[in-house]
Amino acid sequence: MTSSSSTPSPAPLGRLTARGRDEAHRVASPLELFFDLCFVVAIAQAGVQLVHAVAESHAGEGILNYAMVFFAIWWAWMNFSWFASAYDNDDVLYRVVTLVQIAGVLVLAAGVSKAFEDHDFLVVWLGYVIMRLAMSTQWLRVARSSEGPERTTALRYAGGVLLCLVGWLGLLVLPEGGRPWVFLVMAILEMCVPRYAEKDFPTSWHPHHISERYGLFTIIVLGETIAAATVAVKSGVDENDALGELLPIAAGGLLIIFSAWWIYFVVPIHGHLRSNKQAFLWGYGHYLIFASAAAIGAGLEVAVEQAVGKAHISTLAASAAVTLPTALYLLSVWALHSRHFKVGIAQQLVLPTTALLVILCTFLGDWAVLAAGIVSALAVATGVTLTARMATRESKEATPVV
Repeated sequence: MTSSSSTPSPAPLGRLTARGRDEAHRVASPLELFFDLCFVVAIAQAGVQLVHAVAESHAGEGILNYAMVFFAIWWAWMNFSWFASAYDNDDVLYRVVTLVQIAGVLVLAAGVSKAFEDHDFLVVWLGYVIMRLAMSTQWLRVARSSEGPERTTALRYAGGVLLCLVGWLGLLVLPEGGRPWVFLVMAILEMCVPRYAEKDFPTSWHPHHISERYGLFTIIVLGETIAAATVAVKSGVDENDALGELLPIAAGGLLIIFSAWWIYFVVPIHGHLRSNKQAFLWGYGHYLIFASAAAIGAGLEVAVEQAVGKAHISTLAASAAVTLPTALYLLSVWALHSRHFKVGIAQQLVLPTTALLVILCTFLGDWAVLAAGIVSALAVATGVTLTARMATRESKEATPVV
C-alpha cells in the first residue's frame, strides 16, 4: 500500500490542458465523489417538495417545479462531469473553483422550498449563477492554456454559459404564467451550447470515466431514494402503527429499486460512447433517468402518506406516483442503454413490455406498488434467462463436431 507521504500535493496553479481520451486506469476522483454527494442534497430537497405537492393534490404544479429545479441541478452536474473528464488537472485553483460550484448547489437547495411553495426562484437562480460562473471560469482557464480551435471551443463554452445566465433572469422578472416558457426556451438554449462550442473541436472526454461518473450518480440517486422511502415507512409505523398497510409498499419499493440498479448496470455502456453524437444523446437523455429515479423515491413517500391517511389523494393517484416514474425509468434506460446490447426481438421487448405492465399495476389498488415491484423483478429474471440461453446456444454452435 502506498504511503500518504508518497502522494504528491496538488500544485497551486497549473495549466488546464486536455487529458487523453485513451488514458489508462481513469477513475472518478475523491473530489468528484464529494461533488456528487453534495448535489444529491439538492435532489433530496426537490424530492421532498414534490412529495408535498402531490400529497396535497397539486401534482401538475409540483411536477413542473420539480422538472425546472431538477434541470438546474442536473445540467450543472453534467457540465462539470464532462469538463472534468477532459480537463481535470487537480491543482489547487481547480479544487477551489469546484468547491465554489458545490457551494452554489447548496444555495440552490436552500431555495427549493420557496420555489415550490411561493414560486420565488431568487435563491434557486442565485445558486445556479454561482455554479455557472464557476464553470465559466474553468473554461476561461482552458482558453488561456490552449490555442487554435481548442481555445475557440473554450471561449464558446464560457460565452454561452454567461449569455444563458442573462436569459434565466426571466424566471425572476416575468409574470408567473410565462415562467414555464422561459424554462423551456432556456433549457433548449443551454443544451445547444455544447453542440455549438464543440462543432469544430470536440473535447477529449474519457468514455470509461464518463460512464463511471454517470453510473456512480445513478447509484447515489437510487440510494437517496431508498433512504427517503425508509424514513417514510419508519414515520408511518411510528406514528400510525400501520405496518400491515406499509409492508406491501416497502417490499414493492425495494424490488423496484433493486431492479432499477440491476437493469442499469447489466451492460458496460462505455464501449458505445465513441463519438460526440452518441455521447450527447446518451448524456442528455440521462435527465430522464436521474429525474425518474429520484421521483420513484418521492412516489414511495406519497404512497406511504396515502396509506396512513396523511395524503389528500386517492389510492390510484398514490399508486401512479410510483408506477409512472418507474415506467419512465425503464423506458429511458432501455432507449439510452440496454437496447444497444439486446439481440433479437424477445430481448428488445423485455423492458418496454415491463414498463407497460408496471403502468397497468397502477389500477391494482393497495397492491399496486408490490405488483410493480414483482413485475420489475420478473423483468430482471427474464433478461438473465434470455441472455443465459443465448450464451448456451452460441457455446454449442462454437463447439466443433468430433
